Amino acid sequence: MQCPNCGQRWTGYRNPVPTVDIIIEIGGGIVLIKRKNPPHGWALPGGFVDYGESLEEAARREAAEETGLAVRLIKQLHTYSDPRRDARLHTISTVFVAAADGVPTAGDDALEARIFREDELPDLVFDHREILNGYFSGR
Repeated sequence: MQCPNCGQRWTGYRNPVPTVDIIIEIGGGIVLIKRKNPPHGWALPGGFVDYGESLEEAARREAAEETGLAVRLIKQLHTYSDPRRDARLHTISTVFVAAADGVPTAGDDALEARIFREDELPDLVFDHREILNGYFSGR
């Protein structure tokens, strides 16, 4: 079988979907978004990597779309690949730490964007609590 988009031979195998999540450091805290789409709840900004886009480009784009912030990527924190991390499908997320200035403003598929300190984090969807535990313990 041949891929209709790129012409590459495709065997029909199912593969995990690449995503990015961004820990945005700002004003002594980090930015979280309240999701507009299921699963509902608070999450790190992030999303799916577009075809032809690097992980870094996807991280900057998703941060801008969901928070209105232009971020400066500081480092790649870790890649999370547990097949159960997202109940919708198997995703592999590369997490970036970034910095930004300004006030986050919800956009795209975010209902709200706010800055939280470590001691006031809300309940989080996906594996974002695990991600933030690793982030805060490694600082």
